[in-house]
Amino acid sequence: MSTLPVPIVSSSHLLSGVSAELSELEYGLIMAGNAFNKWMTRCMAAAGVDDMTPMEVSLLHHVNHRQRKKKLADICFVLNIEDTHIASYSLKKLVSRGYLVTEKAGKEVLFAASEQGRTLCARYREVRESCLMSTLADAGLTNQQIGDAAQLLRNVSGLYDTAARVAASL
Repeated sequence: MSTLPVPIVSSSHLLSGVSAELSELEYGLIMAGNAFNKWMTRCMAAAGVDDMTPMEVSLLHHVNHRQRKKKLADICFVLNIEDTHIASYSLKKLVSRGYLVTEKAGKEVLFAASEQGRTLCARYREVRESCLMSTLADAGLTNQQIGDAAQLLRNVSGLYDTAARVAASL
């Protein structure tokens, strides 16, 4: 006699008969999000800056991405940040610490990584390579599995964005 596996969820009162797996995914997202935030701050600390928030780390890396100047609205759009005030505050902190520079283009402010910011991103990458990459094989994860998970997360992000818009109209 086999028994069905018990879903691993954070909130049993949200468990749905339609998809218990969605509740399991949500719990996984909570755990993964918290673990990733902790990782970003500790990796940045190991890179030499021990007081950055996960938001600041994410923003620094995105602004440094492809070494192109970026507008606040575009940064928030790409990173799916709804509260531009939080992003703006974090960007100002990164500018004041010398990791980003700004430039006016009409009414827009453009952000770019400074030399100090690019150097910090490179140090972060070195720590990431030494601490994280070596554990992938040990964990039994293949690059294909990681790519599939990334695609799933992008798809799930779209589902939650759509559901959020519907909920806002209720």
